[in-house]
Amino acid sequence: MFLSLALAATAALSPTDRVDYNRDVRPILSDLCFHCHGPDEEQRKASLRLDTQAGAAKDGVVVAGKPDESDLIARITAADPDDRMPPADSGRRLSPAQIETLRRWIAQGATFDPHWAFVPPVRPPLPEGEGAPGAPIDRFVRARLQHEGLTPSPAARPESLLRRVTLDLTGVPPTPAELRAFVADRDYGKAVDRLLASPRYGERMAIRWLEAARYADTNGYQGDGERVMWRWRDWVIDAFNGNMPFDRFTIEQLAGDLLPGATLDQRIATAFNRNHRGNSEGGIVPEEYLAEYAVDRVETTSVVWMGLTMGCARCHDHKFDPLSQRDFYGMFALFGNLPEHGKARKIGNSAPFLLSPTPAQVGKLAQLDAALGNAEEEVARLAPVLEAAERAWTGDVPAHWNVERGLALRVPSETFDGTRFVESDIGTFEEKSRFTAAMRVTSQTATGGLVSRMDDDGDHEGWSVRLAGGHVEVGLSKRWLDDSIRVHTRQRVLLGRPTHVAVTYDGSQSAAGVRVYLDGVPAELVVEYDGLNNDVTSGERLRIGARGTGDRFKGRIEDVRLHGVVLDPDEVVAVAGKPRRAYFLAQVAAEELRAAPARLHSARAERQAFVATVPTTMVMQELAERRPTYLLIRGEYDKHGPRVDPAVPGVFGAPPVRSRLEFARWLVSPQNPLTARVLSNRLWQMLFGQGLVRTVDDFGSQGEWPTHPELLDWLASELVASGWDVKALLRTIVTSATYRQSSNAPAALLERDPENRLLARGPRFRLPAEMVRDQALAASGLLVERLGGPSVRPYLPDGLGKDMGQGGRGADKGDGLYRRSLYTFWKRTVAPPNMTVFDAPTRETCSVRTNRTNTPLQALTLLNDPTFVEAARLLGERMMNEGGVGHGFRLVLGREPRAAELAVLRSQQRAHLGHYRRHPADARALLSVGDKPSRPSADLAAYTQVALLILNLDETVTKE
Repeated sequence: MFLSLALAATAALSPTDRVDYNRDVRPILSDLCFHCHGPDEEQRKASLRLDTQAGAAKDGVVVAGKPDESDLIARITAADPDDRMPPADSGRRLSPAQIETLRRWIAQGATFDPHWAFVPPVRPPLPEGEGAPGAPIDRFVRARLQHEGLTPSPAARPESLLRRVTLDLTGVPPTPAELRAFVADRDYGKAVDRLLASPRYGERMAIRWLEAARYADTNGYQGDGERVMWRWRDWVIDAFNGNMPFDRFTIEQLAGDLLPGATLDQRIATAFNRNHRGNSEGGIVPEEYLAEYAVDRVETTSVVWMGLTMGCARCHDHKFDPLSQRDFYGMFALFGNLPEHGKARKIGNSAPFLLSPTPAQVGKLAQLDAALGNAEEEVARLAPVLEAAERAWTGDVPAHWNVERGLALRVPSETFDGTRFVESDIGTFEEKSRFTAAMRVTSQTATGGLVSRMDDDGDHEGWSVRLAGGHVEVGLSKRWLDDSIRVHTRQRVLLGRPTHVAVTYDGSQSAAGVRVYLDGVPAELVVEYDGLNNDVTSGERLRIGARGTGDRFKGRIEDVRLHGVVLDPDEVVAVAGKPRRAYFLAQVAAEELRAAPARLHSARAERQAFVATVPTTMVMQELAERRPTYLLIRGEYDKHGPRVDPAVPGVFGAPPVRSRLEFARWLVSPQNPLTARVLSNRLWQMLFGQGLVRTVDDFGSQGEWPTHPELLDWLASELVASGWDVKALLRTIVTSATYRQSSNAPAALLERDPENRLLARGPRFRLPAEMVRDQALAASGLLVERLGGPSVRPYLPDGLGKDMGQGGRGADKGDGLYRRSLYTFWKRTVAPPNMTVFDAPTRETCSVRTNRTNTPLQALTLLNDPTFVEAARLLGERMMNEGGVGHGFRLVLGREPRAAELAVLRSQQRAHLGHYRRHPADARALLSVGDKPSRPSADLAAYTQVALLILNLDETVTKE
């Protein structure tokens, strides 16, 4: 591709044109020479650099003004294959046009300019001449067209223009009422303002950002279990709808947690760089994936904000750009300093994550927090009164009284000789995996199972409490090592001495949810493994004196108690043999003293139940002490080179940065030449199908030279001058005459500029995947418009839900089938087929470049996917009840059908009507597809087929 670009650039030069190094020469050298004679010192051949002026001038390789004395020219024109460069075995060869460009460049002085993208943009003067004055965008475009001997196309028809801009700014087509209003008043600016103010705007803009951020609802490896990140997706929608300035949008996503007094929303924003895949496989090396996650963040951040391929410098200096391996790890140091574990949770969010109530939940949570705080304060206030009352009480605790809350089993005592154990057929008591196990232990050996409900196979599914080397060890497991928790007390139990052991587990699937008490006192725990992803209730029988059927205990176990709740510390003290306080409070104390703890229990339980319904979000968070970063030799996680400090790539001459916050602020500072250009270019791609720089993800030496460099710099300067106002820049572009041109093109223009790089006509290209689906839903009346919320699951091909492993529960019912595609549940290993067939990225990695293909699968999807069949049926009902086939045509395409088009549609309707009258079973089958089946009718079946035809038209799936 790059060779063809270089050829195109040189072919455009006339003998009198001055050669531009960045436009004409650098692409040739970068594509054909830099691999062996570029920035990468390790791969450099013959100690020759052609990427710098000093290197090229060494030993007469390039002699300014004297091409015939330059060894470069001699070597690229050598007749002997052994002398000619590039070497024959490289597969590269310069064309005559490229050789002539290099010769003329040397003859003109062999100037080496800094790479254009690494020089801060300067607002260029507006072109003068024919067509001026006018809107700045149009003046730049017309100046280029005049140079090429071309003229702009006339304005697009009103209905085509309104459909184009409505799809571009909201992602769904205009309604007939909106079209009638626009045709009546012809106030295009007013229409644009209405679209930018629509909540649909934020949804339309968000989906491109989700693709860049590799957002998905699953982890992306092996079983590809679910995670919960939709609160970040909703933050993005709100940010676009609120027109958050892009500099703030940047800073909050990269470093919102580091802002002074960071709000909940600012911390949620940092989920941008937690959207990468996470590996939960049991056999991985966590340190390896800690490195992989940091690498992903560096690569994504550099592509999204800088348009650079920083990932090429992971293992060695970049071969084409002045980006060293040390530069890569300078950024790695910024994005790898999280308290995370390389092994992700199989299901659910991996730490660090944040409780992320929705706006509707915030108030309720605040009420519950206040109630809990009040209850705690009340208990604390009454504590001295309770203690005084207890001291004054002279009664005795009944001999057999103890805590009964949640009691499921009590076994008085057993003596074990190391060969036997006791079993119980107790039913499930570990409600939601929360329980308490307590017993008094007198052990004769340092190791042995105390109580367990655990399988004997290698997975050890269930839970156990045992002695291990004298320590009390607690294990909770779905599959040992892959999906389990194991902790042990730092303190040892003394042999031959009775010790009361109590274990509580709160069901949090975290080692932090396990507590062990020795004689009623909380013990310090050592976490051996913390990777549980499931509940731990086992179907095995309960066993006392063993773990499973093995690991037998020798000694005495007394008063085994199992509670289906988590006992409070005071209750644990009671079951440990000191029940006076608990008994007094439960049976003797005044009502006021008894009611306060009860209210505290109730407040805790209510808050816990509510918190279980609140989503969480994986976020960025700094370690208290910075994790050291090393340059990784060949990029391998366990081969450390020199230590590296946080830094911006050296080529930009930025001041030192010590944190993600300082780096984020540099990204949107005047000193960074890239961010404003990169964003402006991607917005241009969104509207015109391709960027002014076609390689939107690569602004480096291997990237394409801008077709309109002055226009790109003007857009970037305008964006910054506006205060990074994205809506304002979009309005400027879509109100330009360049955007409003007709997309129709005569054959001569298509031959001259088939890809519309010169912008002599309006944009015309296939709609992105989500718009193809959303348009069908909108035109049929099925679209359910509701901002935000958990992801939904539209129709899936038969059987796919069963094949999707974890998280593959199949399609929703009701509204979830008809939400905008933005909200579709996204499983990386099995992305939604009706989206990927239209080239939606899988979201496994960052994606900012638009790909478009044209395959038969697309037509088959439009004709057979339940979403489109059901949409066609509802569209058919609208045609049948509201105005015939012409009305359906207007609903989808926003214009009146031509006479010939209307005749074809009516002919199809009549033909299908005859078929369905003869074959009513076919009508029943067609009209039963989807969640909203219709009453069988030959007329409706015929209209449904016409609707499918309309939804399949090239014009329907194309923006023009």
